[in-house]
Amino acid sequence: MADARGTDGPKRWQTLLALGLGLAVIGSLVAAGSGAVAAQADPDDNGTVSEAAYVDPAPEKGDPYFEAAADDGSWVSYENPRDEYRSPYLGDGSGKVCVSLVNENGEPVIGESVPNTSVTVPTGGATTWHSDADPMTVQFPMDDHYEFPLDGDQFGTSPDVAQGDGYMDSHCLEFHGNPEDATLTYGEAEISGEYADRIDVAGYIQQEPAGDGWDTDIDPVAAAESYEEAGGGWTYNAAENSTHGQVVVVLQLDAPADERFDPDNSSDPPNGSDPASDGETGDDNGDAESNDRMPGFGVVSALVALSVAVLARRRG
Repeated sequence: MADARGTDGPKRWQTLLALGLGLAVIGSLVAAGSGAVAAQADPDDNGTVSEAAYVDPAPEKGDPYFEAAADDGSWVSYENPRDEYRSPYLGDGSGKVCVSLVNENGEPVIGESVPNTSVTVPTGGATTWHSDADPMTVQFPMDDHYEFPLDGDQFGTSPDVAQGDGYMDSHCLEFHGNPEDATLTYGEAEISGEYADRIDVAGYIQQEPAGDGWDTDIDPVAAAESYEEAGGGWTYNAAENSTHGQVVVVLQLDAPADERFDPDNSSDPPNGSDPASDGETGDDNGDAESNDRMPGFGVVSALVALSVAVLARRRG
């Protein structure tokens, strides 16, 4: 008669060992899967956007929309239907008030994903004579409401152009003919309309170049300041050659994570489509996405089966 301790004892330990190893592996894979979900839960870190970048090359010399450039390469100007001259003309005080809307990746867009929405920027008395000021209102999408959605290349650098990176990125009103000692003021931007909750005011960028031109070598979102920090306006000073000033109101899209898409995926919607509706692709894709978010559960199932087989064998 066999000794029970010499046969049943090892069997019990082998059974417990197999079960313990299986549970440990399962636990570690579940933790890894949960970590993957947490890593993907932050939409700001995964490069997805609610609207693809709007690519609009700046006009080159010879194009009707190209206006002028400095002989020394310090500035370049493009035709703008919102460029107006005060009558009576009172001095050389000129400037711009611009709005730059960017997507979640910081790329210029025109608001195709936020229709029936607008931004209003109050302006002071120095520009009330301008037909698009008092206040300045920009409606989205811009290509539905304006001849030129974007008319300024305010950001970026390129060796091929005097200012900017060669791609339009801002919607501006321009004005000329203010007194050379005038003070221009503007108020805080107000977002209203159907998708107002999907647009954040990143801040304001105000510059008074004093003849040196607008500094485009900046990132619009990183460089944007609060309204108080930006200044809320400027005063011209002809004695210091400061007869030009401007401000860009930087807005950034912030749509829900489930209504964003990967702009690097060629199957994603082009400009003008609705990422939210395009994303409704059925249960099969939903299952695939679920598997992507929770990796390793196929392996978990295999290990569970293996553990059960080991237990059955030991008991047999």
